[in-house]
Amino acid sequence: MKLSLPYRRLTVAGLTFLATLSFTQALLQSDHRLRHKQLHHVRSAARASSGSGLTSESYGIGESGATSEAAVDIFTHPTTKAISTVVARPFPKDPEASENKYTYQGSKITLKVRALETSTPKPSIMEDHHNHKTCGQTSYSKLSSRDVKAEAAHTKRQATSDSICPATNGTTYTSAAGAQYQTICSINIPGQDLPFQTVATFADCVSACDTINSNAGENNCLAVIFTPNRVNEANDCYLKYAIDNATPVDALLDGAILIISPSAAQSSISNSATATGASTGYGPAPSYASGQSIIVPEIAYSQLHGPTQNYPTNQYVDISLPPDLTLTQSLLMVGIEVDLSIDYPISPDTGVLPLNSTTIPHLADLTDTPHLSRDGGKGGLVDGANLFIFCDTGSYSTTTDNTNGNFLAFVSSSVATDTGMYALYGNPIHLEDGIGEWSDNVGRMRGFSPLTAGEQGYNLAMQGQGQRYAIWPESSIIPLNGQSAILFAPIVYDNVDTTTRVATFTYTGATLLTVTAGGGGGPIAERTVDRIWEDDEVEWGCVGGIRSWGPSGIGGSDGMVYIFGNVRGGLLLAKAAPSGVADRNSYQYWTGNSWSHGMQAPTSTAYFIPGSFMDVDVFYSPRHLTFIIVYMTIYADSTFYYRYLQADQAILPPYAPGGTPSEDYVANILQYNWSEEYTLYKTGTGLNGAYTYAGGVHQGYFGVDDIVNGGSKMLLSWTAPTGLDPASETSEYQIITAEIDWV
Repeated sequence: MKLSLPYRRLTVAGLTFLATLSFTQALLQSDHRLRHKQLHHVRSAARASSGSGLTSESYGIGESGATSEAAVDIFTHPTTKAISTVVARPFPKDPEASENKYTYQGSKITLKVRALETSTPKPSIMEDHHNHKTCGQTSYSKLSSRDVKAEAAHTKRQATSDSICPATNGTTYTSAAGAQYQTICSINIPGQDLPFQTVATFADCVSACDTINSNAGENNCLAVIFTPNRVNEANDCYLKYAIDNATPVDALLDGAILIISPSAAQSSISNSATATGASTGYGPAPSYASGQSIIVPEIAYSQLHGPTQNYPTNQYVDISLPPDLTLTQSLLMVGIEVDLSIDYPISPDTGVLPLNSTTIPHLADLTDTPHLSRDGGKGGLVDGANLFIFCDTGSYSTTTDNTNGNFLAFVSSSVATDTGMYALYGNPIHLEDGIGEWSDNVGRMRGFSPLTAGEQGYNLAMQGQGQRYAIWPESSIIPLNGQSAILFAPIVYDNVDTTTRVATFTYTGATLLTVTAGGGGGPIAERTVDRIWEDDEVEWGCVGGIRSWGPSGIGGSDGMVYIFGNVRGGLLLAKAAPSGVADRNSYQYWTGNSWSHGMQAPTSTAYFIPGSFMDVDVFYSPRHLTFIIVYMTIYADSTFYYRYLQADQAILPPYAPGGTPSEDYVANILQYNWSEEYTLYKTGTGLNGAYTYAGGVHQGYFGVDDIVNGGSKMLLSWTAPTGLDPASETSEYQIITAEIDWV
């Protein structure tokens, strides 16, 4: 049997590794999945039915006592929740407000907006941030997550060549796909975000909204907020799944609200997207270096961002679920029972809930802002969303500088989305946990990877005794097509001796997860195969893999999927067609000389690259016309290393200019030698002096400037232990990122 210690990856067949954990960590599962369902109102504002059957809500804005106070009336459809009317108006004591009339869906609406002036000038948003200092490094700014994150939020900004406002305010805008939108100017829609994007133009922002709707087959994106010229050559595009709390702001924001019209509009979107080859979700087309030879990769620059910041959403889905499965006593024993992972359906109490017509009516407010402590943090780009996927995650009540939160619950995986792209500007990343992740109003979590009803029933019955089943996604995601990715995640049996505080982690096999961006509910993992690899087999794919895109290009359905097998001495290699990744019989395995359907054993030495690896990412660099491997080793030295493939000529994918359509370009990693090992980045130890781990590359994060698109930039992340109470503001772990710039 093969046993694994998470992340440390000191994996050796036939041995059991013991890890001494803090008492808090060891007993976190004792209160796992406590159920406290309470009903709360979705809105705090009074509601009234209008004659048209629409629901109206009034929201006050501005500062108490200031003459700038105003209100916003929102009229939404009672079933679809789609916006029908936005009316921003001053309170009656402000009769001097200017008036701007425009037509929305055939009805004449009066929009009254006054600049939000106060007696004391507000500082700029950059002056108003408080600093967060970590690891003895530079102080890092911490920004608000509740509003559009633009530096000019309190400063008037003039229209630019990229702006459509204020000239087009209130007019109808027709997108490239034929969908109609109503333009709005200088109105913010806080929160309710789909994956954030950076785009070149307002039209690109609207097209991103169209693409989401086309892919979903329904109107999941209802509005866009575009901030022109935020930084050079990049504009911010905020996509909205709902349109509540629309608020006038004293800043130039270009907005558009989807007009929910006859089905022909949606049909037009779908047809246009199909005909024009809509965005695949994997960003811009790569640019390639010129020449017939590879370019040796070297490091030019690095910049530490600091620890990521968590910003949970303020709503959850308050929905009744079937009762948890009660297992027979014969299954509730200390020890592994594989049938719990393969003979039961998925538990409805686990996994992220999607936001759709079934769940949206059940949205309710969180009554607390949960504090999270977790490790891991690898991920990648899925359908335009930058995902960070974590392993063990504890949630706590609100934590402050002076007061630790109270323990709420513990799950073996969680997921968050980068909501502000702050790493583009050298700042710590802001991560948002989606609405569909919460199981109740105080912030207990459902977990990212679903558990079977057998695993969940066992965990609930054994809580407090120290035993549980966990799903630990340990690698970066492997892109599958334009809208989804896959993860091979170990299924681990965790047995904690509550007297000695010693935990034994036993690898029981691996599950296959299919990951999608998920919209406003948060990224979703479908447990496509409950247990694809067995406990005595190589942990295929659990350390990651690489997508070999075919002639149709990035995001297509052709090509191959390669997965790595991390064994003592190096990395093994297997491959399958994208359509066959869920069928273990469809894989071929590299024997050292050829491909075979016979699976390699954990003792195999048929490495495609030798070494002692803990964390691995392999990617193609159009900038260097070859492949690069970035990794951390098992030697606990808190260091990223890299090597490059020493091909004797430039490598081009089949979809690149000059590429050969019939060639599997990833197969080159078997044809040439890898370079010697180079130091990429030294992370330093955690706050308690412990080594860092769970290092990964977030491929595609920097868009056109990213290394995988022919640019020079790359985003690294890793976990740094702190030695502190997980309920403290700093948490037991910090997820830290840095930018690497390549020559």
